[in-house]
Amino acid sequence: MCVLPVAPKSCWYLNTRFGARVGRAYLPTSLIFTYSLRFQLPKFKRQPLRANELLRPCRTNELGEKEHRQHEEMIQRLLSKPFRVPLPGYVGTLSNKALGLRRSGVRCSLFDPYAEGALVLYAPQEMSAHDAMKIDESKKKVHVVVDPLLANVLRPHQREGVKFMYDCITGIRIENAHGCIMADEMGLGKTLQTFQRQSPDAKPMINKAIIVCPSSLVKNWDKEITKWLGGRVNALAVDSGGKDEIDRNLNSFMSQLSTRCPTPVLIISYETFRLHANVLLRSEIGLVICDEGHRLKNSDNQTYQALSGLKCARRVLISGTPIQNDLLEYYSLVNFVNPGLLGTASEFKRRFENMILKGRDADATAVQRTKGDEALSEMASIVNKCIIRRTSALLTKYLPIKYELIVCCRPTDLQEKLYQKLISSKHLKQNASKNDGTITGTALSFITNLKKLCNHPQLIYQKCQQNEEGFQGCIELYPSTFNSKAFEPAFSGKMKVLDYLLAVTKRMTSDKFVLVSNYTQTIDSFVELCKLRGYGYVRLDGSNSIKQRAKIVEKFNDPSSNEYVFLLSSKAGGCGLNLIGANRLVMFDPDWNPANDDQAMARIWRDGQKKHCFIYRLLATGTIEEKMFQRQTHKKALSSCVVDEEVDVARHFSKDQLRHLFELKTNIASDTHDTLKCTRCISGIESREPLESADTNSDLSEWYHTQKDIRKIPDQVLKSVFECGAISFIFHQKSHDTARRQIDDAVDS
Repeated sequence: MCVLPVAPKSCWYLNTRFGARVGRAYLPTSLIFTYSLRFQLPKFKRQPLRANELLRPCRTNELGEKEHRQHEEMIQRLLSKPFRVPLPGYVGTLSNKALGLRRSGVRCSLFDPYAEGALVLYAPQEMSAHDAMKIDESKKKVHVVVDPLLANVLRPHQREGVKFMYDCITGIRIENAHGCIMADEMGLGKTLQTFQRQSPDAKPMINKAIIVCPSSLVKNWDKEITKWLGGRVNALAVDSGGKDEIDRNLNSFMSQLSTRCPTPVLIISYETFRLHANVLLRSEIGLVICDEGHRLKNSDNQTYQALSGLKCARRVLISGTPIQNDLLEYYSLVNFVNPGLLGTASEFKRRFENMILKGRDADATAVQRTKGDEALSEMASIVNKCIIRRTSALLTKYLPIKYELIVCCRPTDLQEKLYQKLISSKHLKQNASKNDGTITGTALSFITNLKKLCNHPQLIYQKCQQNEEGFQGCIELYPSTFNSKAFEPAFSGKMKVLDYLLAVTKRMTSDKFVLVSNYTQTIDSFVELCKLRGYGYVRLDGSNSIKQRAKIVEKFNDPSSNEYVFLLSSKAGGCGLNLIGANRLVMFDPDWNPANDDQAMARIWRDGQKKHCFIYRLLATGTIEEKMFQRQTHKKALSSCVVDEEVDVARHFSKDQLRHLFELKTNIASDTHDTLKCTRCISGIESREPLESADTNSDLSEWYHTQKDIRKIPDQVLKSVFECGAISFIFHQKSHDTARRQIDDAVDS
């Protein structure tokens, strides 16, 4: 019997390949050499052991001099094992594994799964000590734990979202499906490292990841990864440069072959991905994340086709607005992350879309509604396994109150006369729609001009002056005092309200404004208004480069800056910007797509905001703008039913009502309110308050509204503006009730 020499008292024995200590005992030489087999060392011949020899301390003089010398020589050879010189002329690449011993110790998780607050994404099945001894070490599963540095800053709903995403991309939720849609703001950049570094097999799950996002967000993603992960993960941000330079960078990224790539993350814009797809489709990718993923709503466009061709099973799509216009777009998104989950497009249309839309129509029969609800439930049961959706109500614990106010503004006499002239023109009547009722290109152009007229008559003055088709006789309606080169806000009802809003706010508060429009011409009008009143302003539209945008935003958000107004193009900067330097935002004109408006209006109510927020949506009373807003309400109701599962949203608007776009309703307070057929009003006066639980996410029928009594308007500024006489009706609601929220939290705890 030969026993390892130890200190006079006792020694620690080894139970791992790395030499982890687990308890005090005496270790037979036979166990040491069984362990040494991992390093291909010779094994001594075993000697029979007596029980009393295992229990008494060993002494060096009991070892033979020869055995002692052999033991020391082997240890020295192990510790001083030299590296081999590489082959002459061999040039390695960054993707090669580092030189040195490959340690293959006991598998363990990167972080302690039992620590307080640990976010465990995967826990191996518990087994008895006996079973643990029998299992092959190379097949042992380990916990997957989020880095505590990241887990400690994640909010409860974010932790839930991270776990959901992990279960999806690992195929736990749906067999043979590895994609998901994150339909709320999750901060996925903070958890990217977890998926790269480890899997239950104690190996990196993902070698390379690609983040695809709008060009305006490429730098944002890069900054977030640096902020949260420091130097632990290197990212390559690609969005500018010549074609050859971009191809060279992408080739370098794709050529990384090892399981631990030096640059594992590529951040690229949708446009750049599409143009350089031939490079990115050559080899496999571990994970692709598509930010603002609703850009993939059309399965026929080139960007969708390019991304679909990516050799990547794990696909994460981030979109707060998965339904923007119709269910087929929703199908495209689901089919991108999990191909075939809802069948083919034609199967989806026949099985779900047709019945759901018929059931949602205001004129639907009881049978159609029943079938529609059944189809909706069946579809929801399928997609809910791969889509997570939480409303902004979750953010109310961390953000100040947000007030949304829909302000109907009376058009001026000039606007009404011009509007009536345009919609009664022969050109519009002859070209408004096709035989099947769909709108023509001519009509769409006309709609654009009507929307511009609602903003200000100056925006169509040139067309009237040139007597263009459909504008004949309009120039005669302008007053002789009208000067197209001198901006006068009083010629527009909405511009008058905006003028008052800015002036009263400037006088009463220290708040800042964001003004949003879909039209560059309207933003030009904002510039003229700011110059006229002496307001400091900054402007961001499609002409600004990515670097310029970052500087503009940083300048405006600086509390010491003198810029009072941020002028924003909805299309150029509607998503991803953080404008918490302002707490008041005006959505000056509506978009057909409610998602675009929602994105733009979310610029100020976000992390870091300290003040109460006021969001004003200005609509020209009785015009096409109210019709557009009503159509948005219809689309949001559809989105609520499919994504948010709010099956009780009232069916207010029929398709036939939504076709009546070319009408001007005069002498009314609000066409939207009239169309609602409100049951809470008597003679135009609100007699019953909305439900106590109602908030900005509730149906419009559960919003406060008024056309005369301004006492309940939550904004002192708007109360003062109401006296200008340009406002005909106001809807308003708030994001949450602070007192009620505190009570709910106390009950939950």
